[in-house]
Amino acid sequence: MEKGGEKSAYVIPLELYRQNREKLLNKLRARLTELNLPSKGMVLLQGGEEHSKYCTDGVDLFRQESYFAYLFGVIEPGFYGAIDVVDGTSHLFIPKLNPEYAVWLGKIEPPEHFKEKYGVDAGHYVDEMPDILKRTEANAEGKVTVYLLHGLNSDSGLYSKPATFSGIDEFVKDMNNLHPVLSECRVLKSELELDVLRYTNKVSSAAHVQVMRIAKPGLKEYQLESIFLHEVYYNGGCRYVSYACICATGPNSSVLHYGHAAAPNDRTLKDGDMALLDMGAEYGCYGSDITCSYPVNGKFTDEQTIVYGAVLNAQRAVIAKLKPGVNWVDMHKLAEEKILETLKGAGYLRGEVADMMAARLGAVFMPHGLGHFMGLDVHDTGGYPEGAKRIDEPGLRSLRTVRDLQEGMVLTVEPGCYFIDPLLDPAMEDSATSKFFVKEKINKLRGFGGVRLEDNVVVTADGCENLTDCPREIADVEAVMAGAPWPPSCPKR
Repeated sequence: MEKGGEKSAYVIPLELYRQNREKLLNKLRARLTELNLPSKGMVLLQGGEEHSKYCTDGVDLFRQESYFAYLFGVIEPGFYGAIDVVDGTSHLFIPKLNPEYAVWLGKIEPPEHFKEKYGVDAGHYVDEMPDILKRTEANAEGKVTVYLLHGLNSDSGLYSKPATFSGIDEFVKDMNNLHPVLSECRVLKSELELDVLRYTNKVSSAAHVQVMRIAKPGLKEYQLESIFLHEVYYNGGCRYVSYACICATGPNSSVLHYGHAAAPNDRTLKDGDMALLDMGAEYGCYGSDITCSYPVNGKFTDEQTIVYGAVLNAQRAVIAKLKPGVNWVDMHKLAEEKILETLKGAGYLRGEVADMMAARLGAVFMPHGLGHFMGLDVHDTGGYPEGAKRIDEPGLRSLRTVRDLQEGMVLTVEPGCYFIDPLLDPAMEDSATSKFFVKEKINKLRGFGGVRLEDNVVVTADGCENLTDCPREIADVEAVMAGAPWPPSCPKR
């Protein structure tokens, strides 16, 4: 954003976190009432901690734990936060720092400073926490209930960490009710949260466009990554990205999570390659997740046009259908259907698309889910709420949610079409699926890699708003790579 000719990062209002705390209390009180439990006690969360690199004195750049960030917006490590269930009073508890902190890391601020900085009702030191918590209304046995965060993340299979401190055994620990409520709070975004997500998408979209303009044969994949990282930080103040950048070209573009330490975006771009760049900036812990695919030389071949067109048709069809009440599984199947239709029309497949769908052929070309919730985590919470189960079928078991859409949900729409030998080989030998392949044509696409297009959308009252603004039509992609402005009405950069 620009003010007076100078670039200025977005300022997240403290009201966002106050609204989140109020939303949590309303839902938690309702759940406790429904369960015939007393609506009293303290919600208690422990923020993230700094971590050294193995046994060294080097410290990784700290990023706040997401649930804590959702309620308090705190950027410093070592904090606790509490909210009184009865009256909504909010507290931050800060660590007492060694005096040498002031020499090496900056001024040591008192609790009152953080009370004002984060808009809570009170600030204290961590060692005061047991006494402060005990002032809360107790139960019939004279003990105070603390609601601790403990629950399963359906994407990672890991459990959230409940707060712990010296003296916690003097309290009644409720580890059943906070996690499902707080996870569900994060599913529907407020307008203030959407403003942050619009910002991260705006910054990330512009960075993708700049990378698109610079891409050419002879560069390294990591050079494309470096341009993105520079653009989102320099122009948007986004010091963090939502995940390790995927800068895949040629055959690497069929490796779904390429870019990790063992595959570090280090291939040289070659004339004729497709590039698949999946990168998203993060700001105030709110993320973005955008994928662009294009030929590194700026011109689509006939084969690239077919595969890209299959994915674009799928994405357009899904986005046109999104609205409250639509089921996400149906949208995934719609994307598969459109991809199969295009591949059949181009002569790569034969037979009835309905039969291909019944045989789950779509999962051979798109083994991942159509998309996922997005917010404070790139794979945001709430995909599988209490009682929801995964569908144990190829492709569908990879879905990160099976829910009906609601207004305020933010999701990625990321259909893809890939040519992955470990998936193609068994499918072309299996009697249930081999009949659909025109093998001589499919075999020519081995080594092609893949195409993915990923936009971030928010479900509105009667449709959806696309937060992402990257060129998608083939003519627009080729024009931007040749130097045309984007959006088209903007002056050339």
